[in-house]
Amino acid sequence: MAMYPSDSPAVALNRRQWFAWSAAASAAMAGDATAQPLLSASPARNTDAERPLVVAQIVDLSLNQQDVSRDFLVGSRSAWQNLNARGGVRGRTVQHITLETNGSPASLQTAWQTAHRQTGCVALSGCVGNATAAALVAMPPPADSSSALALIAPWLHNAVTDSEAETVFEVFPDHQTQIAHAIKTHASLGVKQIGVVFANVQVQQQSQGYVLQVAKSLGLEAQILPHASAKSPIANQLITPTQTIILFVGGTPELHAFVSKLAAPPGRQCFVVALADVNLQVLAQMGGTPKGISIIATQAVPLISSSLPVVRAYRDALGRFFDESPSPQGLAGFIAARYTAEVLGGITGPITRATVLAALQRRADVNMGGYVVAYRGKKRTNAYVTQSMLTQDGRIIG
Repeated sequence: MAMYPSDSPAVALNRRQWFAWSAAASAAMAGDATAQPLLSASPARNTDAERPLVVAQIVDLSLNQQDVSRDFLVGSRSAWQNLNARGGVRGRTVQHITLETNGSPASLQTAWQTAHRQTGCVALSGCVGNATAAALVAMPPPADSSSALALIAPWLHNAVTDSEAETVFEVFPDHQTQIAHAIKTHASLGVKQIGVVFANVQVQQQSQGYVLQVAKSLGLEAQILPHASAKSPIANQLITPTQTIILFVGGTPELHAFVSKLAAPPGRQCFVVALADVNLQVLAQMGGTPKGISIIATQAVPLISSSLPVVRAYRDALGRFFDESPSPQGLAGFIAARYTAEVLGGITGPITRATVLAALQRRADVNMGGYVVAYRGKKRTNAYVTQSMLTQDGRIIG
């Protein structure tokens, strides 16, 4: 596990440099990792009000998660750097610490314990990807930790239970909400049947139930097709799908491998609808989309072309601090950090783990430049779900 402060050059790379770097990073992270100490200690301060606030972010950089996690992390870092440039939180700098993992249980446990043992750390913010966030939700605080850390705005696709919601504070719509939006959109166009493909058996076990439930509620027939990693001869039926709409549940690498096998029947168009774990910018660079195939990605945030103030702020900060193009995953990371900062800034008195947790448990509505987080009890009452399309010629619309 590697640890970096937010001003580290570790991710100050453009996308092409990132692909070269991430291949080497994946190899280095393949074995068991050990925690590194903080790269720099804060100078002694006379009072708590003068000390930086520490916020940690656990990031899964395993091969299948890099395209999502990397953009999400860059979005978060741009938000924290922009915040500090404007004076921080109530005049205090926020020290944003990144704990990079390879997604293995051992590396996650190490990152979890490292965050809790940083005495100045007041919260975990924007932990990514989904499998990592779900594992962190299930982890109890280390035995030697004095208090629990709030898990704020994780990139989490499964709804949390009421007991988990005591320390986990969701911001983004879960998979069920995304799938409902995707299916409802196409049901309104008169489609009566959709194909459904899962990246692998594990994803199918997690998601098939509510996919079928949503489809049934909309009067659609959902035909479950062999999962994308299937090797049996029956998987060959995916080469020429009979469905006009195929819902794909999985990540970017799996989607690219699946789409490369598709061949739309002559004169017909096939639409593959994916969810928020697909990065269309990366998919476009990977290329190879067959003729007659268009890919639609359901996003858990506003469109990056939107005029909402929070989207403009994200694009401005990204352009100021990183040599990057905007992406939905980057905007999500930016929103996760902004939401955390709003909560910290609203606390009266000392900012500690306990006061952060207490402020979050009140679940006050937060409006971040048009992106509103609102709750009824422990459940969100609103969710932003949008869609973008990757055309056959590599253009992204929306």
